Amino acid sequence: MVGLMSAPGTSRPRQRVVIAGTGFAGFHAARSLGRLAKGRLEVVVVNPTDYFLYLPLLPEVAAGILDPRTVAAPLAATGRGVRHVLGAVTDIDTGGRQLTVSDPEGNRRKVRYDQLVIALGSVNKLLPIPGVADHAHGFRSLAEAMYLRDHLLRQIELADLSADRAERDARCTFVVVGAGYTGTEVAAHLQLLSRIAARRRAGLAGQKQRWMLLDRAPRIMPELDPRLSATATKVLSARGIEIRTGTSVEQATAGGVQLSDGEFVPTRSLIWCVGVRPDPMVARLGLPLQRGRLTVDEYLTVPGHPEIHACGDAAAVPDLARPGSVTAMTAQHAQRQGNLVAANIAASCGLGGRTRRPYRHHDLGFVVDLGGMKAAADPLGVRLSGLPAKAVTRGYHLLAMPANRTRIATGWALDAVFSRQLVQLGLVRSGTVPLTAGTPEHPGLPTTAAP
Repeated sequence: MVGLMSAPGTSRPRQRVVIAGTGFAGFHAARSLGRLAKGRLEVVVVNPTDYFLYLPLLPEVAAGILDPRTVAAPLAATGRGVRHVLGAVTDIDTGGRQLTVSDPEGNRRKVRYDQLVIALGSVNKLLPIPGVADHAHGFRSLAEAMYLRDHLLRQIELADLSADRAERDARCTFVVVGAGYTGTEVAAHLQLLSRIAARRRAGLAGQKQRWMLLDRAPRIMPELDPRLSATATKVLSARGIEIRTGTSVEQATAGGVQLSDGEFVPTRSLIWCVGVRPDPMVARLGLPLQRGRLTVDEYLTVPGHPEIHACGDAAAVPDLARPGSVTAMTAQHAQRQGNLVAANIAASCGLGGRTRRPYRHHDLGFVVDLGGMKAAADPLGVRLSGLPAKAVTRGYHLLAMPANRTRIATGWALDAVFSRQLVQLGLVRSGTVPLTAGTPEHPGLPTTAAP
C-alpha cells in the first residue's frame, strides 16, 4: 500500500497513529490529535465511510425533518493533518502492528501503525429470538433510517389501497422494541410522521393507527433519571402510543410478532432498538475483555500494550466516579474519551510538555427529543419539559455537531413553517440493511457510538 506501508530500511521521522473507527470517540480523537500534533505525528483514520454520523439526529432524518447529509460530518472536518483511509477493518495484527483494511471494491491493504486507537464503536444487539434477524428493521445507520422512512410511507400507502380490513390494520400497526434513548425517540418521531402521512390519504379516514413501544425494563429509558422517563411516558401515552414495560418479542414472522405476554400482534413493521454491543472485531483481537469490551486502564491504554488505546463503545473504561464499574456506552462518554486519548497520546510522544491524565467525568445531563414541540431534558440536573426542553435539546445538538449547523437549523425552521414532503425515495432496499450489519458476515455498514 503506497504511502501506508513503509519500505524496509526507510527512515520514519514521524510516529504514525492509526485510529480505527470514526464514531463519536474516533472522530473527536482524530480531530483533537490533528490539532495537538501540528504535523509532528502522522495521523491516519480508517473508516468504511467518509463521514462521521451524528446519530442523535438520525430519528429526524427518518421522520423527513432533516436531509441525511446534514447529520453526516465529512471526515475532512478532522483537519488537514489527518489522512483518511476508506475501508473496513477486517483484521488487526497486534504483534506485527498493522491493520488489514478492505475498501468498498473489495481490495485489501495493510496499514502499519506505531500507536493504535481502537474506536470501532458498536453494532445492533441481537437476541436469540426466532425470526427477528429476518423481519426486524434496525436503526444504526443512514441507510437504515432512509429505508425505515420509505418502509413506513409504503405501509401507509398500501393500507390505503387495501380493501381487506385485517391487512389495513396490520399495515397501520408499528412495533418498536427497546424503549431506551433511541427507541423512545424513534417511536416519538415516526408516530407523528405516520399520522401526517395518513391524514393525506382519503381512504384512511377513520383508520386507527397502532404504535407500541416494548421493553423488558420496568420503565422506558431506564438508564436515565426517573423524572425524564415519567415525562416521556406522559407525552407518548397522550399521543396514543402503547407503552408495554416488562414485555418483549418471543417470535417474529412476516405477518406479525408474538409478545411475551401472550398477545400476537399482526404487523408489517418491527423496529429493533434493543441496544448495542461492541463491534465483533474487538473479540477477535486476543486482548483482555470485560463484558465484551476491551479492558483499558484509566488512561485508556490496554494493559501490557502501551501502544494500543481504546475508547468509546469498544472500551471498558473504568468509571472513577463509581469505583468497580465502567462508563456507559453513550455519545457523551465517547466524545470525551476521544479527546482525552488524543491528549494522552500527544503527552506520550512528548508534545507540548503535556502529561497523561486519567479519565474523569461529570454528568452534564441528557436531552430527549419527543417530536413536535415536545422534549425532556435535565441539563446540569435542572429538569425541563415542553418548549424549554426542546430549546435546550436543539441547542445542545447544534453545539455538539461539528459541521452543518446552519443547514440543520435551516431544516428545523423549514419544517416548522412548511408541510413535510412525503415521498418514497427508494434509494435503499431491505437486503442492503440487514439487522446483522456489523457482524463478520455483514461488515460493510458503518457503526457509531450511541448516545
